[in-house]
Amino acid sequence: MNKKEKTEQAITRCVNKIYPSLGGLEKRMKQKKKMRIYCGYDPTGPTLHLGHLFPTLKLADFQALGHQIIILIGDFTGMIGDPTDKNETRKKLTRKEVLSNSKNYKKLISKWIDFSGPNPAKIVYNSKWNDKLSFSDIIELASNFTVQQMIVRDMFQKRIKRKKPIYLHEFLYPLVQGYDSVVMDVDLEVGGNDQLFNMLCGRDLVKALKNREKFVLTTKLLTDSSGKKIGKTQGKMVAIDASPETIYGTIMSWSDDLIIPGLIGSTRIDIKEIRRIEKDMKSGKLNPIKAKAVLAKEITAMCHNLQKADKAEKEFFNVFQKGEIPTKIKEFKIKKDNFLLIDILIKTGLCSSKSEGRRAILQGGVRVDGEVKKDWKEKIRVKEGIVIRLGKRKFAKII
Repeated sequence: MNKKEKTEQAITRCVNKIYPSLGGLEKRMKQKKKMRIYCGYDPTGPTLHLGHLFPTLKLADFQALGHQIIILIGDFTGMIGDPTDKNETRKKLTRKEVLSNSKNYKKLISKWIDFSGPNPAKIVYNSKWNDKLSFSDIIELASNFTVQQMIVRDMFQKRIKRKKPIYLHEFLYPLVQGYDSVVMDVDLEVGGNDQLFNMLCGRDLVKALKNREKFVLTTKLLTDSSGKKIGKTQGKMVAIDASPETIYGTIMSWSDDLIIPGLIGSTRIDIKEIRRIEKDMKSGKLNPIKAKAVLAKEITAMCHNLQKADKAEKEFFNVFQKGEIPTKIKEFKIKKDNFLLIDILIKTGLCSSKSEGRRAILQGGVRVDGEVKKDWKEKIRVKEGIVIRLGKRKFAKII
């Protein structure tokens, strides 16, 4: 890929919008001076998921063009909790929790971002400067924004309608995130489209305090055809460090309308090839399950390697098309000779509650050594090596 193609990929692929304009960013990119570009990662959980891959790959695009990349770990902002898309106040985290959550972030991000070599990315923590802010500093920063600017956010409006509380610290989140741009003196911030409000606050602060432009590039989100974002709560989002089998299997469970957005945002497959896949699916020439298998294998290979992706693909089709048992199954010790089936489902973690287990059994979704069980009161004779299967993807072996 030549420089023109790399530039085109950086500013168009998976890009939702650029502020203040695409033309302005193109003009800045033509200057000889490197741009300082950053993306923030709040450590609200112990791993990163595929949703983080969209902006991370965008950073990789700009790094390939020679620009300075900054990975910001929001160990300070993570304690506040970003209210974006939240209809309830986030649980506040301790410094110990956010540092524990973020300990593997650099390792995960280094799959795509280079932290060594001639143009190494930097990793910084925003507690370094935010811990030093005095109360008078915060008041001075807050004077650049109005309550009206904050209250118009859709999640706050929803809470007002539902008579749910909005805490003052949630108003301060975009202020603190915006201050990151000032301290790091960045030229461009990259983030998901759901972060637009926070990123534009940073742009306002850079204008007010440094009297210069800061560009904002929002990446598209992984959404279905209705526009609903795929999140962890639906069980469809997968951690980057999940096992190859889990990554592959979860992606294969996605609806067909996620195939093209997933290929564009989460892979490096050429756009022309993706458009061919899209065209062939629409015409009926290509079965969507084959296109989804391309997506699943590509992402699994990116998160692990091609050999493990090949193995995960073979395992998936053996289990889900041929009905075979996976080669790796979690094992559980049960000492009793006889055990209620519903209690086995709970003990092995296949179900989280008896009501869930009862429903699965009555619907014919539970098998013991291949035999469908429909009586939730049935006692199972426990013996070495029996396999309990729930649905298509969950297995447990008794030892």
